[in-house]
Parts: sequence; C-alpha cells; structure tokens
Amino acid sequence: MTRITLKINERTKVGKSFMAFIEAFSEKEKGIEIVSESSPYNPDFVAKIRKAEKQKSIKVNPKDVWGSLGLK
Repeated sequence: MTRITLKINERTKVGKSFMAFIEAFSEKEKGIEIVSESSPYNPDFVAKIRKAEKQKSIKVNPKDVWGSLGLK
C-alpha cells in the first residue's frame, strides 16, 4: 500500500472544501484513511487568537494614538 501525506490548511476556504470532498469519499475499504494531527500550538494561544479574530476593529488616529485607544 502506498501512503501519501498531504499538509492541508483547514482554515482556508480551499482547505475546508478539499477536506469535505475527501471525507465524503473516505472509506477504509477503498484505502483512504484520514489522519488528523493535533495542533502544535498551545490551546490557550489558539483560543486567544480566535477571540481576537471575532472582535471588531477600531480606527487609530496616528496623531493621537493613546486617545484613539481610550488610554488618555
């Protein structure tokens, strides 16, 4: 049996579509097996980044950075 390893970024639209396609056809009888690796990143760090991605952005005035951030 030949084994092929693919590295797929599941956070991109193409990666998600490809994984959905492969999962639809994965059957052990056909020789397709999906092995998911755990993330090399700290789960707390990943949660922090995901939370930041969902937050609204703010505009910062370059002439008054501290005031724009409400730190003045």
